[in-house]
Amino acid sequence: MSTVLADLLAERDYLMADGATGTNAFELGLKPGSPPDLWNIDDPEKPKGLYQAFADAGADIILTNTFGSNPHRLILDKMDHKYKELNVNGAKLAREVADDASRPVVVAGSMGPTGGMMEPFGDLTPDIVEETFTKQAEALAEGGCDVIWIETIFAFDELGAAIRGAMKSGLPVASTMTFDTASRTMMGDTPQSAFDFVHGFDPGLIAFGANCGAGPSMLVDTLVGLCEAAHDDDVVIAKGNCGMPQMVDGTVQYSGTKEVMADYAKLARDCGARIIGGCCGTTPDILAFVIEAMKNYVPGEVPRREKIEDILGPIKVPPAGD
Repeated sequence: MSTVLADLLAERDYLMADGATGTNAFELGLKPGSPPDLWNIDDPEKPKGLYQAFADAGADIILTNTFGSNPHRLILDKMDHKYKELNVNGAKLAREVADDASRPVVVAGSMGPTGGMMEPFGDLTPDIVEETFTKQAEALAEGGCDVIWIETIFAFDELGAAIRGAMKSGLPVASTMTFDTASRTMMGDTPQSAFDFVHGFDPGLIAFGANCGAGPSMLVDTLVGLCEAAHDDDVVIAKGNCGMPQMVDGTVQYSGTKEVMADYAKLARDCGARIIGGCCGTTPDILAFVIEAMKNYVPGEVPRREKIEDILGPIKVPPAGD
């Protein structure tokens, strides 16, 4: 199937995705505890401005401001009845930015986790979760997305329900999981088992990889495993945080620098990633620096752990017995 994302991947060695939504929303005045998704209705110029900033920075892919806009998660804010409007508006705003760009820009409909637990650990069933993601994906498609982008997922049962729901939109589907526990998911799943899982879907995902997590060094370490597990036609995504969060003068800031993120992006290319972007803490200015640093970069050998730690710092591994 020819789509704007598939066509770009066929033309280019790699694509650059955008940076963070949530952490940048705080810089725009979002109050702690408030979801930025509500701006899609209440203050649309803010998410549109962030989309524009990432497009201007050179991003080939911009994610919609809809990470928490699935009907189940919106129950927490008593806004579940607004799920369709939030997703359609979030997608339309990004579509406007993409359509006004002088080059192809992919609009990726962001779908984050439900925020609940599935059986047997909670009361959510696969059918309920699939339905909630189906509703969100169909609204994102209506708003003009090019691809559905499932992100920050920790468990295969939720990922499977999200993929099945996303595919009902008729759009290609990409996904990332979060490997923040010694390069495994919170549920203990390895990059190899994750790729084995997604390879079971037909049609397959247009791209799969890792986002967020415990800093860029662990993200790159995870990428080594993902690229080893990938088939020849798989497209691997890297979307790492800009360092680690820390409290500075009462606010959360990320420890990474633009130089660190440029090094991370180069190592991601060395691993074999073909879609590279930033997650928490990654601003448009940082992304622009990374994009410039990546121009004419020739990928080297897949990095060993020692090289990753030498360049990006220690890979956080829990103490034995934890």
